[in-house]
Amino acid sequence: MKKIQKFLHLNLSEQYLLIGTFLLLNSIRVGFLFLKFPLLQEILSRISKFSSGVFIKSVVSIERIIWCVEVSTQLSPGGAKCLARALTVQTLMKQSGYDPNLKIGVIKNSTEEFKAHAWIEYQDRVVIGGDLPDLNKYSSLDPI
Repeated sequence: MKKIQKFLHLNLSEQYLLIGTFLLLNSIRVGFLFLKFPLLQEILSRISKFSSGVFIKSVVSIERIIWCVEVSTQLSPGGAKCLARALTVQTLMKQSGYDPNLKIGVIKNSTEEFKAHAWIEYQDRVVIGGDLPDLNKYSSLDPI
């Protein structure tokens, strides 16, 4: 009930942004099941180029975009993995006029298993996905 009350206290544009973010994040999660990654990226790239904004109707701060992705992740069944979150942030940032960089990195853990992580950088600053203490040890892969 508290979540509904908080949602209703948002202004209409914030409600629209939050609903759009939730739909985008979960569409990406479904896209992972049915689409090859390059095709999913192409679709998201096309969505992000709409000047009228599919999910964003005006310029939105990066902090607000991150907040919407965090809330949408909490509301999504099972949460969302780093790549889905990073792609959502990337799409929304591009739609709002920013030029973010998607980073995907790998590292070997102590048992010699590979681990992967995705994050978004903007102006040499990690805006989402930087919550790992050893992020600087990840080897960034070339852009896909």
